[in-house]
Amino acid sequence: MKTNQLRINQLSSQTYEWYLAYLQAIDTKNVEVYGTFLADDCVMQSSQNSPIQGKAVILEGLSYYWTTFDNLEHELLNIYGSDSSFVLEALNHYKRNDGKVVTIPAVAITDRNQAGLVTSVRLYTDTTPLFV
Repeated sequence: MKTNQLRINQLSSQTYEWYLAYLQAIDTKNVEVYGTFLADDCVMQSSQNSPIQGKAVILEGLSYYWTTFDNLEHELLNIYGSDSSFVLEALNHYKRNDGKVVTIPAVAITDRNQAGLVTSVRLYTDTTPLFV
């Protein structure tokens, strides 16, 4: 994970450290660890796709999706919001399964409950370069 280009971070230091661990679970494609960050009734939506609800369904989908590329590294640019609802602007550096590296701009909107678990995440990015 790259944080050296992070310009604005409106999260508390505690939530920022939590978020770095959350993103690290994604970058390492560790479904089990990622699941520890999600509420059981979490909802995830990616760009124009229909929302999917429930931790088990989300993890099943990610288990498959994460096999479609070799590697991912987030480069954080800005984090706006509060500790319970925030927006990440990032560059996502993917290594495709054929070895080609592509960088894709992305925005993620995340909401957390009072226990600090993710209740909703909306991802806005065009992952077409991963598959063409």
